[in-house]
Amino acid sequence: MLLRQMAVALLFNGNHEVLFLQKKTEAKFLSGHLVPVGGHLEENEINDPQKACLREIEEETGLTSNSINDLSLRYIIHRVKDDREIRIQYIFTGKVAAGSRLLESEEGRLEWVGCGGLEQHSVTASTREVLGHYLVTGIHNKLVYTGSMHSVRGEPRVQWAILQDWEGQVKR
Repeated sequence: MLLRQMAVALLFNGNHEVLFLQKKTEAKFLSGHLVPVGGHLEENEINDPQKACLREIEEETGLTSNSINDLSLRYIIHRVKDDREIRIQYIFTGKVAAGSRLLESEEGRLEWVGCGGLEQHSVTASTREVLGHYLVTGIHNKLVYTGSMHSVRGEPRVQWAILQDWEGQVKR
């Protein structure tokens, strides 16, 4: 199987809105979808998904690391696609500093969306699942969650677990 790794960011503003990229309808990957800012890891980023995330943020929005507060890894999603590809998606959260200017991307239109407004948009199942989990559970802590995409009665779902160093938890 092939391995595809991606790093994306759920970037929030002071109004509790998330920054998304509305992909162009002619885009090769997820055309017409509303997606978090981010993309594929390059070869030199395989061991540093945050580096990839920051690069993608700057490419797609013009925001630099100085414009983003508290960027941290919060989710890792695993998925098998067409029994030929394993996808690993690293999802970071962060806050865009007030007064930061966004530049338009060649990949689509940037759009701030209220956390409750996703049902009006075409978003991936993993985006819907992660944001739903974050707003109920993840927003209240700094844990990193790992999830595996699967089907429940024909609907995509994520089985969640906390990513932790179990060896430090073992009582001797």
